[in-house]
Parts: sequence; structure tokens; C-alpha cells
Amino acid sequence: MHSLCLNVLKICFVMLLCYANAETSYAQKRFAQITLTSSDHDGIIETNRPVTLTASIKNKLDEVINGTVVWSANSPCFQSLPPVHQAITLRRQQTIAHTFCFSMPCAGFAEIKCQLVTSKNEKTVSARCRIGSHVEDIGCPLTREADFFNFWEESLAQLASTAPNFQLRPNKQQSQSQSQSKVSVFEVSMQSFDNICVRGWLEIPNQDGLFPSVLRVPGYGQNMKPVGNQEDLIVFSFNPRGHGNSQDDISGKPEDYWVRGLDDRNTYFYRGAYLDCVRAVDFLCTLDKVDQQKIAVWGASQGGGFAFATAALDNRIDLCVADIPFLCNWENYFKLTHWDEMDDWLNKKKHRSWAHTLKTMSYFDTMNLCDRVTCKTIMNVGLQDQICPPTTSFAAFNRVRGTKTYKIYPARGHGLGKEHRQSTWKQIESFFRPNKTSTR
Repeated sequence: MHSLCLNVLKICFVMLLCYANAETSYAQKRFAQITLTSSDHDGIIETNRPVTLTASIKNKLDEVINGTVVWSANSPCFQSLPPVHQAITLRRQQTIAHTFCFSMPCAGFAEIKCQLVTSKNEKTVSARCRIGSHVEDIGCPLTREADFFNFWEESLAQLASTAPNFQLRPNKQQSQSQSQSKVSVFEVSMQSFDNICVRGWLEIPNQDGLFPSVLRVPGYGQNMKPVGNQEDLIVFSFNPRGHGNSQDDISGKPEDYWVRGLDDRNTYFYRGAYLDCVRAVDFLCTLDKVDQQKIAVWGASQGGGFAFATAALDNRIDLCVADIPFLCNWENYFKLTHWDEMDDWLNKKKHRSWAHTLKTMSYFDTMNLCDRVTCKTIMNVGLQDQICPPTTSFAAFNRVRGTKTYKIYPARGHGLGKEHRQSTWKQIESFFRPNKTSTR
């Protein structure tokens, strides 16, 4: 069984020019190459306005290729269009341009795929890209059960009944790159839901005064560590159960978090993981140097889902930053992606079904939680993300009731890059300290 984390690495390793993901069968020689470009460079178009996609198709062989170009457009927001077929002949080493005209009939995202199917052994090569339209209007029906909020209120009450037993231990292996005179680093431990021990790394400025704080939460299987370069913020890099240094009671292996305990909402992994994040906020609120009106939560992928959930379950959060968020809009998620790991889990026991599984997961779908988010919220997504398709991200984000902004990176997939991370740090600091000029 492959873990979600491994699948992420496999899918994310290649992005082609102009936000086209190329996919081929690596069991055979790549006989051709397709590169997609669009007449609309940012990938976001007006509804019903035509956009032209151009496929540059190159024959990489020293022989003639006879085949068929197949264009398709698929979306959860509208009924899929019939594929368009056209026979072509490519001379050896020849490159031709093939175009496809498409318009979005409604708000949402669509994935455009161009495939070359050869008559010889039915070999194929393809490329795809995603475009969107009026993304602020994407709305998916809520899937929460009648007792949804009662479930979470009871869960929060159970967390509150667990004594946190916060403990701080100076980090003796603090990196020499961190300024000892400006920032102190501590390993923090605490007891969370079901009396599970969880930990994280606290970085706190060695100067008097109140500081904004940032709760950093991990992606799937990520080990959160000190960041080492923030001198004007209190940073808590937190590992919920099964992540990083929070594995005393809950192992991180195998990385199968999203199927652990999935038979029952009460035992599902994300029940405890969401509550761990709330417990981390409890900890920040005990620190004398934390400005209680300036607490942010920030994460990417699974961490983006954690950020949404934390802001929904805890009104002490003042800023939510969710990058390429996972844990959103499960029903569309499984229409847009496919994971052998989930299929294997369903097939292991006869009583399991998609209907029951989705019902359990609905209690942890951030789309069903996000209308409780009233703080400032920032979301960033990669338009070509095949791991967390932006349709699912916007299904959650558009439910947020607080002031919100988003950014779409047209050529990015499941990862937004170093420059984005650096700009986000500046964005967080400027939000909390708009009149302060950074010295870095």
C-alpha cells in the first residue's frame, strides 16, 4: 500500500511550461512530447468566453507516427463534454501545433486534456492543464449531519477536561544559525485529547513586550521544526499526533492518517488531530509575551486543512493562512483524484462502503466547518494541483464568513515554492504590525 505522502512526491515532481502537467507511460520509450499553452495566461477566464489551448506535439522518433489527437474537458461543475478526435500524421522529428477552443459554461474549474493515441500498439502520450472561471462563486452543497455541531462541541468539551500539563524544555541543540541573543528555542510537550502527548518547537524573542504569534501546522507526515529566522514573532512549529516529535503515543508509520480509525467518527485520526491544534492554541494563550489579539495559524496541504479547522473550532485565531489545503470537500475530492490506499482500505472489510465512509469523513470536511471561520483568512492555491484540486479548496474557502483573500498560482501544482513562503512571513507580520518597517 502506498501512503498519501509517497503519492504526493510521485505526482509533484514534474510541471511543464505554461502550467501543463505531462504524463506518459514510463514503461515504454517516450515517442512524442506534448506541451500545452493557453491564450489566457493566468488560467482564469470569464464564463462563456472562448479560450484557445494549443498543443505543441513533437514526434521524437525517426519514423512516421500515425495517430489520433483526442481533446477532452472534465469538471465536477458541469457535465463532461464529448471528446474531440482528429487523425494526424507526424513525420519523423516533426512538431505540429494543434488547437482546441473551449469556454467555461459556469463558475468552477475544468481540466483540459490532450492525448495522442497511436495506431501502433495503442501507445499514448498526453498533457493536461486546468483553467477556472468566477471561482468566488463556486459552491458545493454541505454534507454535514444534523448532529455535526453537537459532535464538535462535545469533542471540545472532552479536550477541555484533559489537563494539558504544558512543559517547556530548552533546546540544547539549537542551530548556530539562530541568533541565541535574539531568540530562544524550547521543545514544548502537552497532553491532548484522549490523553495523547503531543509536542512542538517554540521560538520566542529575547526581548520585552507583546508579540504576534504564529502556529505552524504540518503537511501529511511532515516533521515541523524551528524556522530559525523570525525575530519579531513568536513561532510555534507544532506536530499533532503521529507527526515529528509527537509519536510517543501515536506512531507516524505507516503514513495512513486519513484511513486510521475511519470506521467510526469517534476514533477517526482527524478528530484527535484537529483537537491537538486547538490544544496548541491553548498553550500559546498561556504565554505572557503572546498578544492575545494577534494569533495566526498557517499550514500547507494537510496543514492548510488544519488551519481551516483550527480557525473554525477556536475563535481565538485572528488570522488563518491556508496554502493548497487538503481535507476539503470530500465528495468532489474523490471524483477528481484517485488513491489506491483508499480503495485498499474499503476492500479490506465487507461492511465498508463509500456511503458510510463519506458520512464519517463529513464530520471532518473543512467545507462543513468553514462557515464558523470569522477571522481574516488567506488562501493560496496552485492552479495545476493534482493532489488537492482547487475546486475542493474553494468549496471550503468560499464558506468563510470573515474577510478573505486568495491567490492562484497559474503554473504551480502541489507546492508554491520558497518565494511564496518568504512573502507569506512578510504578509503575516505586516497584517499584525502594519506600521512596522521590516529590518530584514
